[in-house]
Parts: sequence; structure tokens; C-alpha cells
Amino acid sequence: MTPPSRQPARRRTAVLRREAVLATVPVAIAALLSAAGPAAASTTGTSGAGDPYFPLAGNGGYHVGHYDLTLRYDTRGRRLDGKAVLTARATQRLTRFDLDLKGLKVTSVTVGRTAASFRRSGQELVVTPRHALPAGRSFRVTVAYHGTPKPVTDPDDSADGWIPTDDGAFVAGEPQGAMTWFPANNHPKDKSSYDFTITVPKGRTAVANGRLLGQSTAHGRTTFRWRETRPMAAYLATATVGTFKVEKYTTPDGVQVYNAVDPREARAAAPVLKKLPSVLAWESKLFGPYPFRSAGSIVDHAPDVGYALETQTRPLYDSAPDLSTLVHESAHQWFGDSVSLTAWKDIWLNEGFATYAEWLYAEQHGGPSAQKTFDALYARPAGDDLWAYPPGNPGNGGNLFGSPVYARGAMTLHELRRAVGDRTFFRILRAWTAAHDGGHGTTAQFVRLAEDKSGKPLDGLFHTWLYTKGKPTGA
Repeated sequence: MTPPSRQPARRRTAVLRREAVLATVPVAIAALLSAAGPAAASTTGTSGAGDPYFPLAGNGGYHVGHYDLTLRYDTRGRRLDGKAVLTARATQRLTRFDLDLKGLKVTSVTVGRTAASFRRSGQELVVTPRHALPAGRSFRVTVAYHGTPKPVTDPDDSADGWIPTDDGAFVAGEPQGAMTWFPANNHPKDKSSYDFTITVPKGRTAVANGRLLGQSTAHGRTTFRWRETRPMAAYLATATVGTFKVEKYTTPDGVQVYNAVDPREARAAAPVLKKLPSVLAWESKLFGPYPFRSAGSIVDHAPDVGYALETQTRPLYDSAPDLSTLVHESAHQWFGDSVSLTAWKDIWLNEGFATYAEWLYAEQHGGPSAQKTFDALYARPAGDDLWAYPPGNPGNGGNLFGSPVYARGAMTLHELRRAVGDRTFFRILRAWTAAHDGGHGTTAQFVRLAEDKSGKPLDGLFHTWLYTKGKPTGA
């Protein structure tokens, strides 16, 4: 993500852009619980995934393997009709479980072929199947719903989710917004494949993730079918609707590109989007093979949004991006999309890495060196916002997408590069994306990997740059 324009440190300048694993029960305690018998184990899935920043995000007790979303959107009345079919697996015995869904009216829920009872509790859709689901059981949940979706307001006052535009909707889910348009296990820990069937008025285009399987028009409406087979966190899903000019082609590496551009942004966007294949090729050399088979861009005209987002395979821009933003959001396909967070406190693993990709691109394409960019930032006085809080655990009160996460996160990587040398540094980045391809990573795992590849103790470096308050000394 690039930072919201209302918080300039988060989005618009090149140098300052946009499974909290639940504590495992100790073996001795687990043995005691097991000995206590079935009554000691909860049969209710938790209403959150355990993330301290977003306690109600995600849910416990099951994993969603696949979402099949059928949507119909009326751009005039702004009504969304949806049916979501979730194929999931119980990770414990379940007599009840939650889905995240905010603001839309649910008309029916079935588990398997049997109607289930349900109720609403804030952003939770609480589902009680007629029969308990044994641990390990695969099951299918179908939710029918409708209404006028509205975005959520994040702690930094930016909006995310289903954001209406003058010709459709800008659909960007980081960090909370997926629940505004489909029922989900809405935490990055839970990654799934997706099918989208989206029907919109004729003349509008609906763009989602992955590959376009087909489109057809009848009775004044056009239906678009999209598929993303690679694991994807719910916040990276999109179903953006608008009046778009579409460009399709295949890169020399066999990646299918689909660009959708609002005509009002087409002239400004064209020279930047033309560079997408070369940017992806450059990043592939640095970070490892491009992790998906599809790519592209969605360039909307959404002046009230103020940010871009790394929606998987097809980043979403509120206006024509500059080249640095394209590099940033493309880098997220490796750092954030393929390798995902297990806790939002590790957001620097997404934003610091994508920001440092901007520095590297500038360094290798006639711009300032990464060292020069680092020096200019480090010259800022101790009272500057850059040093306001440590990026390794920024807190969620508007800090999640602030300049320390982006710029000081990138500075951490530059300090690592200086400590281990270029050859080892880039080996670390490629090893990181390869080891966690399609999965998750934590800061602790990255530190261990860096130490293993370099043969150097690096705890002090990471502690100083990620976790200490104020401006680090001795850089």
C-alpha cells in the first residue's frame, strides 16, 4: 500500500510510501486438557484470530480453502446482491463459528445442504450448524446477502472496503475492508483461492484478481468471471467496478497482463503502465521468480480515496500512478501478497520492503543511491515524525501506515545490507521469498534467516532499527 494522501508520509513521496500466531499451549498444559476429556475443549470457534491490533479480525476453529463469490452490483442504486460459498475445514470440533461481515443483510445461511441458524453481533456473523462439525471435517458454508455496502474507517481516518465511486466502486480491503462486501475469515493468517462471478450494468467492467475466465452480456448486464488459484488473504481481494479501457497482453515470461484504466486517467497512466513488464522482470531478478501467473493494474478515478493498494496480481490505484508507486505496489506481490503477515504488527515486512524496492529501482535506473536516500532521511532531526515510534511494533492508533513503518522500515533493510554486503543481502531477500512462497513470515523468522545466511549476529541491528524509540544513533 502507498500511504493515504491525508497522511503524506504514507503515500505520495517515493521515500515515504504505502498468523498473529496464537500462543501455543505448553505441552504439559495440553496434556492436562486432553486428560480432562471432551468437556474441557471449547467447541466454539473464536470471534477473532488473536491479532492484538484487530481483535475481531479473522476467526478461529476453521480454515477457508476456497471462496466462490457471486455478486451483482447496481451502480445507480449502489445495491449489492451476493452469494458466498466458502469451502472450509474445521480445525477443532465446532458447534458454532463466526464469519466477518459488516453492514449487509443476511437472508440465509446453510452448512452443507442444511439450513443453519445465525445471528449478527457487530461485525460477526455467528453461525450455528444443525449438527456439530468434527475436527478435520471439510464443510461448505453458503451465505446469501444484500444491501448497500459502506466502507470502514481505519484508525488513520482512511476508508477501506467497498468505496462507491461516480461510476462504480473502488474495492480495497487493507486492513479491515473485505468484510464490507463478503463474509470472510478476514485475517492475513487465513489464505484461500477465489472464484468471482460479478454482474454489472452493460458498459461497466468488473475487475477482480487472477485470470479472466470469460465475460458475457445479456439483458443489459455483463457478467465477468475471474479466478485466483494462488493462496490470497481476504484483504487483497478486489471486485472493482467502473468504466474502464482494457488492455490485455502476455509478457515474454508468459505472465498474462490485464490493465483496466478509467479513461480520465488513461493519458497520464499510459507511460507508467508501459513499464510494468520491465519492472516485474527487474524485480524478479532481485527477489526471485514472479509468484503469480497474472498481473496488471486497475487505475480508477477515485480522488477521495487517496491511496493505492497491492491487490493480489493486479494493484489498484486511485489515479494514474507514478513510476515509484508502480514499483512499490509491484514489489508487494512478493512482500505482502506471496509472503503474507501473521500479525499486523509486522507490517514493516510489507511496507519497508516495498519502499526499499523503490530505493533500489532509483539506484539502478539513474536516480539517487539507496545510501543517499538513507542519508537524507537520517539527517532529519530527532523530533521528526520519522522517529515517532518503532516500526517493528507501531501500534494501531493511526500508526500502521505511517512514515516510520515505510521509511524507517526501509532504513532497517539498508542497515542490514551495509552489515552483510550486497551479495549476501540479495541472497537473503531471494531466500525469504522462496522459503515462504504462498505462505507467511514473521520478523523473528526474517532475523533468523538473515543471521543464517550471513553468519553474523544481527539481533542488535534489528532491535535498534525496529524496536527502539526515537532516532537510532551511530548510523
